[in-house]
Amino acid sequence: MVSARKKAAETMERIDMVIEVLDARIPEAGSNPVITELRLHRQRPCLKILNKSDLADPAVTASWLEFYNQQQGVKAVALSCKRLQDVAKVTGLCAALAPHRDSTLKPLRMMIMGIPNVGKSTLINALLKRRVAAVGDEPAVTKNQQGFDLNERMTLIDTPGLMWPKIKYASDGLMLAASHAVGRNAIIDEEVASFLGDLMLEHYPTLLVKRYGFAVDNLDGVGVVEAIAKRRGHLLKGGNPDLVKAALMLLQDYRTGALGRISLETPVSRGMMLANEAVKQTT
Repeated sequence: MVSARKKAAETMERIDMVIEVLDARIPEAGSNPVITELRLHRQRPCLKILNKSDLADPAVTASWLEFYNQQQGVKAVALSCKRLQDVAKVTGLCAALAPHRDSTLKPLRMMIMGIPNVGKSTLINALLKRRVAAVGDEPAVTKNQQGFDLNERMTLIDTPGLMWPKIKYASDGLMLAASHAVGRNAIIDEEVASFLGDLMLEHYPTLLVKRYGFAVDNLDGVGVVEAIAKRRGHLLKGGNPDLVKAALMLLQDYRTGALGRISLETPVSRGMMLANEAVKQTT
């Protein structure tokens, strides 16, 4: 990641704008502060793509779009990079952010950035209408920067998923893990699933009931995982619940959208979390 950051900083000098691909379910938790730092240092405008919007809560996504579109030099759009009709909007939005680069002599140079496994390669392939970038449902599929000519007026640079050295807030790490932005070797599935269960109980309890068919009264996140294990027959010898299997089921159902359209943070919840963290640091 240190090497990727250095290379990104060098490339930032030669491009006109940044396309930052975010997971619509965790747009701020999944926004690498290094990307913002590099972009602002070079004063590059940014198109924030809230990808996987088909998996996110539409009302929450609308709040995030309003939040980002109030920022100077930023345009935000929600879409699914798997849908060609959605991706078709991207080039026009980019051109509007850098109108001075719109000719064969001065082509618009765009740099696609984001954390691992948010859909950067899927976006590249959709824009070029051919498979040129490796795609996989695992973090860190893209290993090196790659350049492509979109047309005679536009060029693209794809970059490896860029994670930051230390995740500042524990809840961000758990949201990233739940959304599969970090590899399984870096997380404990039961802990992440319990965190997700707590969020579901607070904001989407009816989706748990609909998916798994158990009552959620008096449950906490750990209880949700245990209830899934019992309901789906994930039991160890002796009849104890297999929490590992149940945790993986809950996480997979969230990641694929089988649970429903879910967002793990809102602009309001993000502001409250940051305010609480600031108070902790002063006490």
